[in-house]
Amino acid sequence: MRTIGIIGGMSWESTQYYYRYLNESIKQRLGGLHSARVLISSLDFADIAAMQQEGHWHQAGVKLAHEARRLEVAGAECIVLATNTMHKVVDQIEHVLTVPFLHIADATALAVKRRGLHRIGLLGTQYTMEQEFYAGRLSMQHGLEVLVPALEERQLVHRVIYQELCQGRLEPESRRHYLEIIASLQARGAEGVILGCTEIGLLITQADSPLPLFDTAALHIEAAVDFALDHQCQP
Repeated sequence: MRTIGIIGGMSWESTQYYYRYLNESIKQRLGGLHSARVLISSLDFADIAAMQQEGHWHQAGVKLAHEARRLEVAGAECIVLATNTMHKVVDQIEHVLTVPFLHIADATALAVKRRGLHRIGLLGTQYTMEQEFYAGRLSMQHGLEVLVPALEERQLVHRVIYQELCQGRLEPESRRHYLEIIASLQARGAEGVILGCTEIGLLITQADSPLPLFDTAALHIEAAVDFALDHQCQP
């Protein structure tokens, strides 16, 4: 089994989900007492969030690249960044690595295409919904048509992520608002919705939505498990 390196803490609410689901997936696939081989570097999200707000993306990229390199030196055989938004600095991270970096948007796009969908809604932080580093990758590299909510809806989604979900608060009213936004995306032609923030899956699940939901955290984890076990799947 290969060792998975996780850059986490952004937020720790979703990082704990990564750790738990990684181990559950390994146990499901291998049985018995098997668990995942994982190295985690968990950062102080307050520092990263301040860099986001101030537009200091390069500085944040330097910090995350440093953590990625530390994980590789410690023995990680792939790197997983347990946050959608910070994939904005993926080029800086990949530049320092010699092991594979598993991109969360790639794992998600493959799942969308396996369902035969083309027009997809995207929920996430305003950075993720409004900038090209994420939606652009989905469209240019994977041929998907990406729809994002209207401005006021984007602001609401963003506020709930930082003020509630990243702080462990799951509010029924916010769930209702998110489902209204999903309905709005459906009315505009969305065939499914990407939960493009690793915390959103803590608030809403497939049982809540008439549209297929693509939980990026869960899909990212499954891609990491596939990589970790790949050598054991060879004939």
